[in-house]
Amino acid sequence: MQEHGHILQGRRIDPLPVAWQSFAWSSGRFDMARRPFAKEAGGRIAINHHLILVTLSGGARRCQVATECGHRYDGEDFAGAVSFIPAGCSRHVMLQNVQSEWASISLRPDLLDLSILNAEGDGVIEIPAFTNVRDPLIFGMLTSFAQLRQESDSIDASYADAMTLALARHLMTRYGQGRAFPHGALRNPASWKLPPWRLRRIADYVEAHLDKPIQVGDLAAIAGLSVGHFHRALQATISQTPLDFITSRRIARARQLLAEGDIAVTELSLLVGFSSPSHFARLFRRATGVSPSEYRKGLRPSGR
Repeated sequence: MQEHGHILQGRRIDPLPVAWQSFAWSSGRFDMARRPFAKEAGGRIAINHHLILVTLSGGARRCQVATECGHRYDGEDFAGAVSFIPAGCSRHVMLQNVQSEWASISLRPDLLDLSILNAEGDGVIEIPAFTNVRDPLIFGMLTSFAQLRQESDSIDASYADAMTLALARHLMTRYGQGRAFPHGALRNPASWKLPPWRLRRIADYVEAHLDKPIQVGDLAAIAGLSVGHFHRALQATISQTPLDFITSRRIARARQLLAEGDIAVTELSLLVGFSSPSHFARLFRRATGVSPSEYRKGLRPSGR
């Protein structure tokens, strides 16, 4: 995440809060700020890390939340309220008569692997979005971070890492919806499937970056999973590995461009993310049974 003028990339509620303070370490990031009184405030949060939000003091007479992953909330915001936004799940919020101090911690998606709970287990865990629940443990953790941040310009990284792992464990044990599989046990592929909203975000990202290198790690972050779990989850969902899915979308875009004009194969390969025209032609033939040039000829009406 990047910070500029108290705006975090993919995270903005207007009017902007004041007295913003931040601290980042290897596994997370802490932020805190104060929101002066406003009759209305609203905006959107969408980042590729899990986000825990806490209202430290004050609140709002009315808080309306709608998330891309289906969660809805309409009620008050109050001191001690705890909310959770899964990685990649866009959250729209509207606040009325708001005045508050808040804090948040963002967590790397891989911190919610089931292996943290059970070294002998494996699996995918889902923590659904929730808004303004009472959780004294999380409230106490973020209050502690806030006090330390106010007393010092930095927070000890080892302390932050230990607190982050404790927070991840608490989230999984109290709110997680998942299943751990002992090594060697029969796995149920259906339990690995990605929810439609996450699959849509992955597909949208791939389509928007077909002309550039696409890292599987970036897709895993969008899905809110470790790379290993994402690989298995995507296979369970669409019967393709991440690399196969990316390649299939590149080939589909190439077929579209071939149908639209007389573009050179060398230029076409670059437009769909292949630095080597020969590698592109080989994968295209494998997918379609013909070379790019032969495919284009087949699209033209006879006699031309």
